[in-house]
Amino acid sequence: MTALDVATESEGPAAAGEEFVPRHVAIIMDGNRRWAREHGLPEAQGHAAGVDAIRPIVERAQQRGVKILSVFAFSRENWQRARGEVETLFSLLDAAIADYTPDLVRQGVRVRVLGRLDELHPSTRASIGEAARATAAGGSMILNVAFNYSGRCEIVDAARRCLADGLSPEQIDEEALASRLYTPEPSELDLLIRTGGDQRVSNFLLWQSAYAEFYFSDRYWPDFDPAAFDAALADYARRSRRFGR
Repeated sequence: MTALDVATESEGPAAAGEEFVPRHVAIIMDGNRRWAREHGLPEAQGHAAGVDAIRPIVERAQQRGVKILSVFAFSRENWQRARGEVETLFSLLDAAIADYTPDLVRQGVRVRVLGRLDELHPSTRASIGEAARATAAGGSMILNVAFNYSGRCEIVDAARRCLADGLSPEQIDEEALASRLYTPEPSELDLLIRTGGDQRVSNFLLWQSAYAEFYFSDRYWPDFDPAAFDAALADYARRSRRFGR
């Protein structure tokens, strides 16, 4: 496993015994297809293993005191993949929502899906809406699932909302845009984790990650277990965040 801080320059580890838990953690869950190929399995089984890997990470994040966990499930660029693979991803999403929602209700986890949901099939929108309604009272942690998501589109949509709300050019500032993102509550990203060995943000939470710490793991997502998540949090705790100061 490797970790690389590309956001800020560290001033040294936290004081002995002191632990800093990020409020908002985001994960780019990469490597499902490569994991499947290395195990001699169809790519669909890699995606299924990736879906299975989400649940223990959600539970560990909640245990550790993370307040917002955002996972990148399907980008708008993923429509360019083979039709069969896209259909597999959608069917896995539907099944996961139906299977996991009761547990999330019990755990007090609120689900929100980020992205251009109007572009999705009505049945998928219905599944998403049901999960959001069922978990709306959850106050322990927010689970953001980015589906049909693009960071650039999110910023464009926020700008369009400013115009639709009648704001003048002088009124469109950072606060106006931030309040109209898909994540309107204070949701500055503290830690961005990417699995699979690549070191890029892939159009994910571009606005929110302005001052995020980055952690890159060589593990493929299906192998990224709670111990690996703890290692990422431990690495984060050793960072010194100055926010340009």
